[in-house]
Amino acid sequence: MRSFKEIKHDYRFTEEDQKRLAALQPLMAEHTEEIMSTLNLWFMGTRNALTFFTDETLKSHVFRTQKAWFEQLFTGTYENRFYEQLAKIGAAHMRRNVDVHYLQRAANIIRNTCTGILSRAEQPAAELASNIISVGKIIDISMNVIIGAYLEEEIRVYSPVYKVKSALLSFSERFSQATNFMLVFALIGLTLGIGWLFLRDVINIFSGGIEDGIISALGSMLLLWLMIELMNTEISHLKGGKFHISIFVGVALVTMIRETMIATLRHEKPELIYYLIAAILVIGFVYWIVAKTEELKK
Repeated sequence: MRSFKEIKHDYRFTEEDQKRLAALQPLMAEHTEEIMSTLNLWFMGTRNALTFFTDETLKSHVFRTQKAWFEQLFTGTYENRFYEQLAKIGAAHMRRNVDVHYLQRAANIIRNTCTGILSRAEQPAAELASNIISVGKIIDISMNVIIGAYLEEEIRVYSPVYKVKSALLSFSERFSQATNFMLVFALIGLTLGIGWLFLRDVINIFSGGIEDGIISALGSMLLLWLMIELMNTEISHLKGGKFHISIFVGVALVTMIRETMIATLRHEKPELIYYLIAAILVIGFVYWIVAKTEELKK
């Protein structure tokens, strides 16, 4: 199945859509029971409802899950956790032999009911149109993931070859997640180490070596700032955000700046200083190109 980032991009789901949906949360919270009641009344009127709801516990669980999913549509946060929950919903419906038709019809009922609620609210026509479009996008995205997971689970159950492929992909995903967590812990350790280095340099300022201490502390502070940026980038990546190459080019740039400061302080040979300055200019130019490219892709 495609990545969640790719799916959102195909639907042109932007930050403006997220903000609109989050702003609609209070309004939709007022009408949640109305919307869920409309959905449940329709489903209970279908032919398969009696055979599906074999006991009250299952019925309560399904209605609770539907409500939780609807409330998540207006949180304004749509990252990997939201994607995984949608995938679980799709796989669960396949295992319960719920026809895809019912999923699509349920989404259509929710869309129409939400449109009716938005139409009754007092708001400019342009804002109303934007809100209806954003609600439609998140419902379509949800159904895209749910039905995709439904079909994948169906293939996995009935295809021995797909079972092997699915197991291999699941192992690869878990291994990738474990590696990312190891990287986070490594970054935490390195950040603590650089924090101690910065503290030691600050202490040196008060112990008499003011000039050396200030320059060393400044270099350590740059490294500390860079480690914080790396942490933020990795956390964003774990949440499904974009991976910024410019951060790693920045690591090289800051390292060279720190080395130049230290070399100047130690009165190293002019040739070494010139080499470091040239390296800073080259890396700085590369950083500018990469940062510009990433900005254009936003």
